[in-house]
Amino acid sequence: MSTVPASSRTPAIGTKFPAMGTTIFTVMSALAAETNAVNLGQGFPDFNCDPTLLADVSAAMAAGHNQYPPMPGVLSLRQAMAAKIEALYGRRYDANSEITVTAGATQAIITAVLAIVRPGDEVIVLEPCYDSYVPNIELAGGVVVRVPLTPGTFRPDFAKIGAAITPKTRAIIVNTPHNPSATVWTAAEMRTLEELLAPTDVLVISDEVYEHMVFDGAAHESVARYPGLAARSFIVSSFGKTYHVTGWKVGTVAAPAVLTAEFRKVHQFNVFTVNTPMQHALARYMDDAAPYLELPAFYQRKRDLFAAGLAKTRFKLLPSGGTYFQCVDITAVSELREAEFCQWLTREIGVAAIPLSAFYGSGFDQRVVRFCFAKQDETLNRALERLAKL
Repeated sequence: MSTVPASSRTPAIGTKFPAMGTTIFTVMSALAAETNAVNLGQGFPDFNCDPTLLADVSAAMAAGHNQYPPMPGVLSLRQAMAAKIEALYGRRYDANSEITVTAGATQAIITAVLAIVRPGDEVIVLEPCYDSYVPNIELAGGVVVRVPLTPGTFRPDFAKIGAAITPKTRAIIVNTPHNPSATVWTAAEMRTLEELLAPTDVLVISDEVYEHMVFDGAAHESVARYPGLAARSFIVSSFGKTYHVTGWKVGTVAAPAVLTAEFRKVHQFNVFTVNTPMQHALARYMDDAAPYLELPAFYQRKRDLFAAGLAKTRFKLLPSGGTYFQCVDITAVSELREAEFCQWLTREIGVAAIPLSAFYGSGFDQRVVRFCFAKQDETLNRALERLAKL
């Protein structure tokens, strides 16, 4: 018989995620801190946002915007997002019934999944993919259907996507510009997806958090541009990514009214609402479109600086058409597998990266790792000095 008093015993619970451990981002960031490595692993800037935006937050607080805002979000911010989407992508969303402010993009994605996925529903994810997609689907009782992007180019394989669609398919999650590969979908690919889904009832969760980081004169092909996709899509955006304030955790979802109604049923009991002064500040800051219109050039310059330095190493650079990530093939540098190489690179060279295998359910290893160049030039140059040893 146990001698532990009943009042002090913690009941045993069965885990919902028996195979899940600590995320690779947490592991590599901790290792970078332990070894004093330059952290180009986790995707966040090491520079501050525009002081004007900070002043706008202070002004909102001073003006008394410190209590609960409306559940869907501050109306002026929803109106600003509706106007931006119409100006950039040509589709008008109603600020009252089709735009919702969320606690970042991650909350937006899980809320969309919980709103539409029922036990047994299938959801297609295109691998490699952001690490929250699969657990979100599993929490909703859905069945994850993994379809690989084409290895090496990371372009969508529509024959495989089409073959994966069944009568049980509830949704597909798409992401462009793509994390981790930095691939940007083309207009032709979006039209193909539109045609593929037209005869189905498959919904789309479109992760577009890097929408303002598209390079070399290309355009971001939002699903909002395509009527057949927009009518069935939740479009996820991120103020944190756009304005260099990832810690604020503020995003939006745009979707047709009938989809938004279901989304908000979950949202109101998930987070209910999002911090008030940030919303007012963002709405005011969006009066000027220049910060997001100038973002492609801002990050393209950083991409080019970093790529020029990497070109002097034995890494093989993969195309970086968008996001703030640069993937490289390590075949000529090391015989180690991706995860082992990233550990070695952090400990011995002093630069942290992320293995692409972490974005695959199977751990598929193609000798590619990902760097983040959303860093100060000083940080990038310090990393490049260390990587020059390779």
